Amino acid sequence: MARSVPASRARKATLSLPGALGIGQIHACLTAFIAPTVLFFAFTGSLQLFSLHEAHAGYRPPSILEKLARLHKDQRFAPAPRHRPSALQTPVAGDAGDWIAPAVQPAQRSGESSSRSAVAIRWLFLLAAVALMLSTLLGLWMALTQNRQKGLLLMLFLAGYAAPVAALWL
Repeated sequence: MARSVPASRARKATLSLPGALGIGQIHACLTAFIAPTVLFFAFTGSLQLFSLHEAHAGYRPPSILEKLARLHKDQRFAPAPRHRPSALQTPVAGDAGDWIAPAVQPAQRSGESSSRSAVAIRWLFLLAAVALMLSTLLGLWMALTQNRQKGLLLMLFLAGYAAPVAALWL
């Protein structure tokens, strides 16, 4: 016995154009294309929350972290250039030949605060970045498993990955 289609579904089918993409399909295509970029920015941003991309107090980050951070911040895939210390940071010789610290101390950067509120906001932003990555991966998985056009979505995902990589060499 053939199953009848409810009137609401039959009406919906007659209103759509053949081959037209529905909202769900458009959402799946956009998700597949932007997923690599969203994952990249969420991951590299979370590394920057705790300054894992910068050298400090006996810590030297791996070169790849420096390069990814520079790509995130400056759209350049290269480590940041090393600058010589400024005159304010360089000790000078005094009259007696001893070295004295500069009179003007450089201002502390806003990202170096160690107050409890700064630490709390960093952890909150890290939680948000992890949630964004998980949500993006879940959306990508849903798009690929619950869609008939898996090939199209896979091609869009690869294009979303390849486009920024190719743009680096323009």
